[in-house]
Amino acid sequence: MTARPRAPRPRPASLTVSVLAPAAVVALLAGCATSEPAASAGTADTSASGSTRTVDTAFGEVDLPADPQAALGVYTTDIDMLVTLGVPLAGKQPIRDEGYTAFPSFFDQEALSGLETFENFPEYNYEEMLNAAPDVILNGLGYDADLVAKLPEIAPTYSYDGFDGGDWRDRFAEIAVAFDREAEHDAWVEKYDTKVAEVRAALDAADVHPVVAPVGYWDGSVTASCYGMPCLVFKDLGLEIPEYADSWDGTVYSLEQLEALSDVDVMFASDAPGADGTIPDPFAEIGGNALWSALPAVSSGNVVRYDMEMNYGSPSGQYAFLEVVEKALLP
Repeated sequence: MTARPRAPRPRPASLTVSVLAPAAVVALLAGCATSEPAASAGTADTSASGSTRTVDTAFGEVDLPADPQAALGVYTTDIDMLVTLGVPLAGKQPIRDEGYTAFPSFFDQEALSGLETFENFPEYNYEEMLNAAPDVILNGLGYDADLVAKLPEIAPTYSYDGFDGGDWRDRFAEIAVAFDREAEHDAWVEKYDTKVAEVRAALDAADVHPVVAPVGYWDGSVTASCYGMPCLVFKDLGLEIPEYADSWDGTVYSLEQLEALSDVDVMFASDAPGADGTIPDPFAEIGGNALWSALPAVSSGNVVRYDMEMNYGSPSGQYAFLEVVEKALLP
């Protein structure tokens, strides 16, 4: 099995720029200096003036176009937020590599139809971002100070850290206000909350209340953790999560310690989809391990696979994972 990173920040990103890059790109990379982020977290404090809106972010005030027509998302979750908020996209948008050749299948494919794509993670392609000619950029990789500093040389940029261990929905609400798209945000919240209520009622009616945990395999160890989005859905549905898994880092077990997972009724495991769209078995390498095979969730076939891009927190990803849970737990 090819091991895959748990997070979209597994190693420092290198700068991918063609040797024949336009002079503007060369100047961009040579002239940018890292700026220090503002002390306070991003808020929804905005004001409109003329053709721009001055918004407050975790990295200081930014003047965004009041009516953007060519937005660029730096990571795929940013693209999904822009689509959900109804912000028009630039004609070229990034995808990540490491198994992906297109946008995640659970995104709004109609809204993404006809867009050109380029790889932009884990390496950044500044030349392609420049060539996309965006009039605004949404950047959820705010943990990378160099990236935060360079992107405004391409277009006005709203940066935030979408991988800080918090609830991505808090950042989404702030972004909606910054882009003056609160109605679209509220419509998604209503759609999601309605679905949660339906699934939760069905679980109660069927008396289905399993112990659940996101579980992964990496470098000879099994991890149970609430990294990313899945536990947000579990908690919305009132499902029980073991204490050892109920944190961003969770707990890492050696292959000799796997009995510790024996209280989990249903495991949820992610990986990148194969060429045919199916999710490979993340645990294929340890399929012959007796302790692993003896775990109740494993022996009963209750290891549910899903697209790892759902982990990283976006409207379509969270709704799609809610449907994954619904299908796994309800007859």
